[in-house]
Amino acid sequence: MLDKLLDLDTELFVYLNGLGSPTWDGMWLAITHEFTFAPLYAILLFLIYRKLGWKALLFIIVTIALMILFTDQTTNLVKRSVLRFRPCACDEIKDSIRFIAERCSSNRSFFSGHASNSMAAAVFGGLVLRPYFKNLIFILLFWAFLVAYSRIYVGVHFPIDILAGMTFGALAGFGFYKLNKYILKRFISE
Repeated sequence: MLDKLLDLDTELFVYLNGLGSPTWDGMWLAITHEFTFAPLYAILLFLIYRKLGWKALLFIIVTIALMILFTDQTTNLVKRSVLRFRPCACDEIKDSIRFIAERCSSNRSFFSGHASNSMAAAVFGGLVLRPYFKNLIFILLFWAFLVAYSRIYVGVHFPIDILAGMTFGALAGFGFYKLNKYILKRFISE
């Protein structure tokens, strides 16, 4: 059963990756780059400052740093444990896929750190700002989906890697949102 699921995952990857074209490569490489969305993060931090003040912003920045550290290190731990080949290093398909990333950073990887980090940030930021901007979470979730899909487009992650990363990131984002809510209530509301 696991082999059939992995075969379907590979077929879906080949299909989705094959939808790309040189016309769109630059855009997807920009989307997948780690620092492309730094202005978005800056805007979110500014909105948090405007709505909650400096003290809350400082606690939130520490919480975000811990959340990204947690998602990133957990991703690395899982990658070293699962040892699934990346599509760009998978001998059966690597010659038939569109690999446009700068490099195939490591031969093995499960799950996507880009997917987990962007989803954690989207869920966390969307929930923190939900009382002030009701629909912002949907924009942030769409952004996280684009970042996650970009990893398929550039040829470095299978769809299951993306789905697992996004699921883990959503759970981490929600958990750190709850932690942040408790901290703010305890230290800011006094």
